[in-house]
Amino acid sequence: MSTYRVAQVTAPGGAFEPAEREVPRPGPGQVRIAVEACGICHSDALFVNGGLPGVTFPVVPGHEIAGRVEELGEGTQEWGHRPGDRVAVGWFGGSCGHCRPCRQGDFIVCADLKVPGWAYDGGFGERVIAPVDALARIPEGLSASDAGPLACAGVTTYHGLRRSSARPGDLVAVLGLGGLGHLGVQYAVAMGFETVAIARGAEKADFAKQLGAHHYVDSTAGTPVAEALRSLGGAKAVLGTAGSSEAIAATVDGLAPRGELIVIGAVPEPLGITPVQLIMGGLVVRGHPSGTAQDVEDTMAFSALHGIRPMTETVPLERAGEAYEKMLAGAARFRMVLTAG
Repeated sequence: MSTYRVAQVTAPGGAFEPAEREVPRPGPGQVRIAVEACGICHSDALFVNGGLPGVTFPVVPGHEIAGRVEELGEGTQEWGHRPGDRVAVGWFGGSCGHCRPCRQGDFIVCADLKVPGWAYDGGFGERVIAPVDALARIPEGLSASDAGPLACAGVTTYHGLRRSSARPGDLVAVLGLGGLGHLGVQYAVAMGFETVAIARGAEKADFAKQLGAHHYVDSTAGTPVAEALRSLGGAKAVLGTAGSSEAIAATVDGLAPRGELIVIGAVPEPLGITPVQLIMGGLVVRGHPSGTAQDVEDTMAFSALHGIRPMTETVPLERAGEAYEKMLAGAARFRMVLTAG
């Protein structure tokens, strides 16, 4: 029996260790993927630290997977995939198909959502067995190291913006210029929004402009972020990518009437927002949970069309622990990506 390599964690909060597994056959409704690249997302820490119910060890995290179909299980042929096809799998790693949200077509909030690294081994390895409904086709022109991060960071920002109430010409702000935010700015500009980038430090102004932002707000400059947004006319939408509840909440008073705060920065601390703030302006606060495989395909197609790419640093699989620690330290610019082979 042939084997493949993985980087796994054997106990909550433990270090990454190399391991070998036997190459399995995909079961009914499953596909085996030869992994070419896998991005490292901050939410991987939820699995590494055992911070979600049902996480079992050893854990092989990774939900920004790009690779090629290697073998198809029974009952997958009607999906149209063939061996050698380039595919990506993101946070959406399959749905149950029978819970109420699934029956309503809202698969991303499936009651039994199958997230790679949680429901099954993720992409920190050379092979992945995934449900066929999790697969998104990678378009020509996107490398595996670009496609992987777009399956989570990309779809979360792109789909979050396109589902907002903002329309081309509206003022839209992106809070944060990290792994999510640097993509969010590019998408906002390509969608035709008057785009504001918000980050810490005057030195990031040039980078924001390189991404296409029309305005830059330095949250450390002394002027409150909300006041800066109001001086521009108020934001129709704010995409909160920063990993800080305080920073996200500080944008609310900068929304225009009927404006919307889209929260995608996943942190455990509560948002300091009062009912009065929401009621007086008729504001909406919405959490946005990534997107389905079709949404990932849409994200990758839009990215290929507009020349939008994640900024990545690639490292080989055997350096998974080092790359993960760099991500945790906030030193990644802007997405660490593991490559196999």
